[in-house]
Amino acid sequence: MVELNLAEIHEALAEQLPDRECLVYREHRFTWSDVTDRTRRVANALLDRGLGRVVPRSRLAGHESGQDHVACYLHNGNEYLETMLGAYKARTVPVNVNYRYVADELAHLLSDSRSAAVVFHSRFAPVLDRVRHDLPELRVLLQVEDESGHPLLDGAEWYEEALAGASSERPDVEWSPDDLYILYTGGTTGLPKGVLWRQADVAVAAFSIRNSSTGREAASLAELVDQAAADASPMRFLPAPPFMHGAGHWNAFSAWGRGSPVVVQGVTDRFDSADVLATIERERINFLLIVGDAYAQPLLDELERNEHDLTSLQILLSGGAALSAPRKAAFLEHLPDLTLIDGVGSSEAGGQLRQMTTKGKAVSTGTFRPDSDTVVVDSDLTRVLPVDDPSGGWLAKRGRIPLGYLGDVEKSARTFPTIGGVRYAVPGDRAAYRADGVVELQGRESVTINTGGEKVFAEEVEAAISHHPDVYDVVVAGRPSERWGQEVVAIVRLRDGAASTGADLMAVAGEHVARYKLPKEIILRDEIVRSPAGKADYRWARAVATGEQ
Repeated sequence: MVELNLAEIHEALAEQLPDRECLVYREHRFTWSDVTDRTRRVANALLDRGLGRVVPRSRLAGHESGQDHVACYLHNGNEYLETMLGAYKARTVPVNVNYRYVADELAHLLSDSRSAAVVFHSRFAPVLDRVRHDLPELRVLLQVEDESGHPLLDGAEWYEEALAGASSERPDVEWSPDDLYILYTGGTTGLPKGVLWRQADVAVAAFSIRNSSTGREAASLAELVDQAAADASPMRFLPAPPFMHGAGHWNAFSAWGRGSPVVVQGVTDRFDSADVLATIERERINFLLIVGDAYAQPLLDELERNEHDLTSLQILLSGGAALSAPRKAAFLEHLPDLTLIDGVGSSEAGGQLRQMTTKGKAVSTGTFRPDSDTVVVDSDLTRVLPVDDPSGGWLAKRGRIPLGYLGDVEKSARTFPTIGGVRYAVPGDRAAYRADGVVELQGRESVTINTGGEKVFAEEVEAAISHHPDVYDVVVAGRPSERWGQEVVAIVRLRDGAASTGADLMAVAGEHVARYKLPKEIILRDEIVRSPAGKADYRWARAVATGEQ
């Protein structure tokens, strides 16, 4: 297997594709040569400010980083991807920051990640200013101007001025496949944790930088470059979720790995379905990334309201959350030539499962074809189950997997156990094989509800309730029960003008799951709280279920 570095991949492609479009955001249209120039300047600006230390990987444990960290506290835009790639070119490590965090949460992440630098939009300056003086390791602040009008933070430098004053020459460092990639988990079920990967591993396992014809790992960097150069009409990608969510920047780097341009929609402080569809239409997008029904439903609503020319769109990928069957069917009614892909993965494993749906095929959710290194291991983490064993256990992955969690020895050992002499990633999803070898994904253990001696998976109940046509959004959580230990509660947002009752929703859900899995209560809300990436906030849901919210 060839061992590659993300900076090395981009530089090699740029040498062959200097004038091809690489990155589009609002009025900016950057070629590969432009992005090379700007990311080299980011790298040299970081190096000029004293960042770039590297401790060889051989001297470190899996939970340790020997590089400086650069926090990306930004909305989507060219600056986010420039900061990531530029940080890699300086042999520093970008760290994703949830821009919705309040001051205490931001302080925890910047402290836990030991970030030495932060690149931030002006609109976030007030929150950053509240915490930065308690972060002694944070010494470089680069501020990106935006519409907020906030002035330059004391001690910070304007991002564009820092780039203008830096060299555009290739940084004087030696890139390595062992250089780190860090992804912080969303923190919707607990405190966020930084997952450490080698770049050579994450490039394949999460960014899918492979031979695009065979799906196999490339035998050399030259193979990737030659394939990209030979593609006269590369696909145009629009990753709609925030880049601070793994799926968003995974898709962007995946596009770059095949020589394709990345297009960013104009509205980035919220999900604006009309803007996304207008961008697809204007930029002739071929590949759209979204996250589950939270993105799908607003897009479908916009398609009902207004006409859009989406004839260029070939693939719609949902990463981070599966699409419900009704939403898949609705997309295929609007766009019958579309290929729908549900991709299942995690911060701790990269891509693991996939389901493809096209017009004329049965529409379903929850069952997937596993990638070659994805397996199911038993509940005790002692053996890998054969595909004809339906007993079930944990979804797991071997091969190119992370090194561990930053600074957490115990959690690293639990999530990345060794079974039969082979190290696996076991992120916490329950799964079982069906008789046809397909994997049935049951749900994440952290949001499993133990009721009356039975395990109920929140995602399964959510999918069942989503079959009712009046349901706009739903999230399911558990709450304490004297009789059952825990009981299932659904928080539902109905479509505007809908008058369905809880009993109506129960009747439809009962057609898709066993009676004991049905909610003991359905709570109607005008809004469902989700992360900016569209993932359910189960802490919020539990608070609503128990009456604390």
